[in-house]
Amino acid sequence: MTTMTETSARFREFKMPDVGEGLTEAEILKWFVQPGDTVTDGQVVCEVETAKAAVELPIPFDGVVHELRFPEGTTVDVGEVIIAVDVAPGSGDAPAAESAPAVVRQPVAPAEPEAPKGRQPVLVGYGVAESSTKRRARKGVEVPGPAAAAIQAEINGHGAVVPESRPLAKPPVRKLAKDLGIDLATVTPTGEGGIITREDVHAAAAPVAAEVPAPPAPAAVQAPAVPVEAAAGVRETRIPIKGVRRAMAQAMVGSAFTAPHVTEFVTVDVTRTMKLVAELKEDKDMAGVRINPLLIIAKALLVAIRRNPEINAAWDEAAQEIVRKHYVNLGIAAATPRGLIVPNIKDAHDKTLPQLAAALGELVSTAREGRTSPAAMAGGTVTITNVGVFGVDTGTPILNSGESAILAVGAIKLQPWVHKGKVKPRQVTTLALSFDHRLVDGELGSKVLADVAAILEQPKRLITWA
Repeated sequence: MTTMTETSARFREFKMPDVGEGLTEAEILKWFVQPGDTVTDGQVVCEVETAKAAVELPIPFDGVVHELRFPEGTTVDVGEVIIAVDVAPGSGDAPAAESAPAVVRQPVAPAEPEAPKGRQPVLVGYGVAESSTKRRARKGVEVPGPAAAAIQAEINGHGAVVPESRPLAKPPVRKLAKDLGIDLATVTPTGEGGIITREDVHAAAAPVAAEVPAPPAPAAVQAPAVPVEAAAGVRETRIPIKGVRRAMAQAMVGSAFTAPHVTEFVTVDVTRTMKLVAELKEDKDMAGVRINPLLIIAKALLVAIRRNPEINAAWDEAAQEIVRKHYVNLGIAAATPRGLIVPNIKDAHDKTLPQLAAALGELVSTAREGRTSPAAMAGGTVTITNVGVFGVDTGTPILNSGESAILAVGAIKLQPWVHKGKVKPRQVTTLALSFDHRLVDGELGSKVLADVAAILEQPKRLITWA
């Protein structure tokens, strides 16, 4: 939802949008512009963090920044004005108070962003903590006829009707077009009401050039999860729980105390899988994609789910139904400086091995750069967590909320192993499968884990079983 209003013919305001899935607020992490800076349509002006991800916000019009309404570190409600832009600079002195009268009723002191009365971020569905700061009612500027319709159109994400007949597109779509070098005026819209969609932009970009990768998020905004070394004599440090870490904590507590977890383990010889990984790295058909054991493990889990489809399900408490999923959105747990996130590969069950490798590579690089979108973390069905990268043998993973199973992969180590009647050094790992016992009984969970182990022991089963 693009939320912007026209306060006058000269000044325009950009409101905090709902960046995904009905979230009610976001924290401003970083401003990339300051008052007096010139901005252009589609330019990223700030980075915000919701309960799910960090997101860059592009502004949908040109002008000169007149005012930043909130300092960095402030949590802002969706629908609150965050920046005012002078769209007709040079036409006279800019009145500071008149351009943003609503802010006078709720001032923000830039010098004191840590005031105790500031709003705290919440997870949707859990309500807002009690605070002395009350959310004010929206009081839009009263405008007659066409002007009111234009404002409402912008609130609905359709943009205002301007004399130049500017192409209709939401800010994320405009940014995508800018990244790809596509002029929106040349794009044929297919969305309702003549809106240009992301698919329209990709379709326009396909004939002319390959997609231009989005620039990585600035290193300055990658706040470390653990604070820097404390000053001498300080025995404790308190870190606010918010954003991705708050959402992760809420989800893990909800999952652990809602779904009855069962975890099973198996230790398996993966020597042949490691040989296959080495061979695939030399295969010309796999050139340009990252090949590692996780790729084969992911494919093995997908085959095991195909052989045991009942495990790919969800528990609907409200409807008292078990929802069988006929698709697999494969989640990959990723540790980031902001906390644990679980983006997923959509329709992973339909992907070939090269396609799965490319999707894994993109998912990992996007997570590391802090560019994972809320949509990329929604709709997962099963998850893999690779704790082996930290050198540990295995763990008892907690289910991602709404999913039925999660597979933990331990470190692959050279160990003595009985092979063909003799003790030999072999590459061995331990797998752990946690599942929701409401959906998955011991037999089904054991079959899935045994199938994954069997494929990793004999990778040719990827062919014979698939």
